[in-house]
Parts: sequence; C-alpha cells; structure tokens
Amino acid sequence: MRAIKLFLTFTGIILCAQITAQNEIKFHETTQLSIGETIKFQSKVLNQNRILNIYLPNGYAKDSLKKYPVIYLLDGSIDEDFFHISGLVQFGSFSWINMVPESIVVGIANLDRKRDFTFPTHNKKDKDDFPTTGKSENFINFIKSELQPYIDKKYKTNTIKTLIGQSLGGLLATEILFKNPDLFDNYIIASPSLWWDDESLLKYIPSLYSSKKSIFIAVGKEGKIMERTAKALYNKLNILKKENTNLYFEFFENQNHGDALHLAVYSAFEKIFIKEKNN
Repeated sequence: MRAIKLFLTFTGIILCAQITAQNEIKFHETTQLSIGETIKFQSKVLNQNRILNIYLPNGYAKDSLKKYPVIYLLDGSIDEDFFHISGLVQFGSFSWINMVPESIVVGIANLDRKRDFTFPTHNKKDKDDFPTTGKSENFINFIKSELQPYIDKKYKTNTIKTLIGQSLGGLLATEILFKNPDLFDNYIIASPSLWWDDESLLKYIPSLYSSKKSIFIAVGKEGKIMERTAKALYNKLNILKKENTNLYFEFFENQNHGDALHLAVYSAFEKIFIKEKNN
C-alpha cells in the first residue's frame, strides 16, 4: 500500500512537472515580428552598397491592386529615425485617425551623412571640421537615377513622393527643393543646417516647378542662427510661392535640435495630408 502511494505521488509530481513545462513552452513561444524589410542596394552612382529599411503598410501583401505613396526618410538607419517615423506613419494611417494615407516608408541608412548631405563649402572651418564633405550632388543623382526607379519597380507605388530631412538632412532636402524640386511632391524640412557654407543656399535662386508642392519647415529652440535661417528659408519661399504651393512654418519653443523632429513630422502630416484630403 505504501509503495502504491509513493508511486502515485511520484507520478503526480512527474505529471505536474510536464504540465508546468508545457505551459512554460507555450508561454515562451515566439514568432517573427516584421514591419517590412531591409535591402542591401548596390549603387553604381555612389560605387558602394547602401542599406534601405522599408516599412510596408498593414495589408500591403494582401491587396494586389492598391498603390501607395512613398515617404523617403534621410537618416533612415535602424538606430536613427526609421522606427519612430514609421510608427508615426502607421499611427497616422489608422482608420480612426485618418491623418496620413497608408504609405511605404523608405529609410536611407547612412554611411557618411556629412559627405552625402552637403555641397562644397568655401568656409575653412567647415572644411576643417568636416573633411569628407561636399558630395551631395552625387547623392541627389543616386536618389533620382537609382533609388526612386528601384523603389517604383519593386513596390506598389503611386506617384506621390515625400521627403523628410532633419539637420544636415534638412540642408539636403532644401538643396533638392531648390535644384531638383520635382523629385518630390512634399518636403518636410526640420531644423535645417542652413548655416553651411556661410548660408549660401539662402542666396540661391530656386528652380521653377510646375507640379503641386507642399513644404513644411520647422525649427526648435536651437539658437539664433538656426532659428533665423529656418525663418529666412520660409520667408524666401513665401515670396516666391505660387498658387500650386502650400507652405507652412512652425517654431517649437519647448524643443531643441535633438527632439524637434518627432513633433515636426507629426504636425507636417496633419497639415500636408489633411489639407490635401480636404481640397
């Protein structure tokens, strides 16, 4: 009898251990979490491999007919702005928010942003502080002749393209707007480093464009030069503004150079896309 009790007790312990183990396995069961994909892109223009981080909207793979606008993000590395900007796009495209159309986000990862985002400078301090700079023309050519055609071929895109750039990325976005405006329909320019080359870009006469444009410029509490040049950019564009241009400026007095981008992009989405939807 005692042997039977010991056997039953031992069996119960084993069964409990098995059930507990099974529960633990189920509790720790994992599946892959994916919001898109990462692509290594061979650029002949830049003569180097570039990394693209791609956010795809919910339902992208299931809907074979729908085509999506594309948001191109400078500073689009995984450890830079890709995740939080993609999160804003996802949040803004929820049906109960309806602020942003469902969009593809293309994050362009950096190798040397000081080189890629700047045009040649005549300022000695600029050259000393940033010795690799001055190759923005190559990078713009890469966007125009390789990146955009590649994205349009690989993904289900429509014709609407948006560019987001902050700091030196904002400098590049401004250069593209002035010199190659039809590369994008919407420009979100946050905290642009327009001090570059003694503010020479502010003296440049922008190229003409015929298509509709929405341009959003923002700056935080970032010092006199950053604040003055951002406002000067807005004033310059406002003087040249045509009927087919929507132009916005916002000053974030409680943000600085490090944290203005997130609020700036959110505000830009509200103004650019909701206005387009209501027109």
